[in-house]
Amino acid sequence: RQALIKDKRMENLSVLPASQTRDKDALTQEGVERVLNELAQEFDYIVCDSPAGIEHGAMMAMYFADEALIVTNPEVSSVRDSDRVLGILASKTRHAEKNEPKVKEHLVLTRYNPKRVTAGEMLSVDDVKEILAIPLLGVIPESPTVLTSSNAGSPVIADDQSEAGQAYQD
Repeated sequence: RQALIKDKRMENLSVLPASQTRDKDALTQEGVERVLNELAQEFDYIVCDSPAGIEHGAMMAMYFADEALIVTNPEVSSVRDSDRVLGILASKTRHAEKNEPKVKEHLVLTRYNPKRVTAGEMLSVDDVKEILAIPLLGVIPESPTVLTSSNAGSPVIADDQSEAGQAYQD
């Protein structure tokens, strides 16, 4: 409870930052479950963000998921990693172990640039949808504002003048 940080912009949003220990295996399934159960007493939604790839922390976030937001960009390696994540969601989650309905999956495609698609430098939206075969929630255009916002410590959605910020808002 003491580790929760209330967001200054949104009164109903709190963040629980992850520990930055060198031992990424310090998380246990029981410990993560206990924290999630405690948070569920106070919050309607708990969003567990995890880094790209399939490391221990990401596996913990996926294990307890009821829904998953797969965020990928239109590069073959990123889409391939996302496909592996979908395989794990289908087979190595609490839902899968208990033979419950599968984790509900949604796709967000980021860093999308139609000119680069036309030039054959990145996959199209249809290519990604065909490979991953999950419902598309939205497409976020490639934008230098994302890096600028990140470096400023402000979410790009707060910049309603940027295409990326507007796309996230949509």
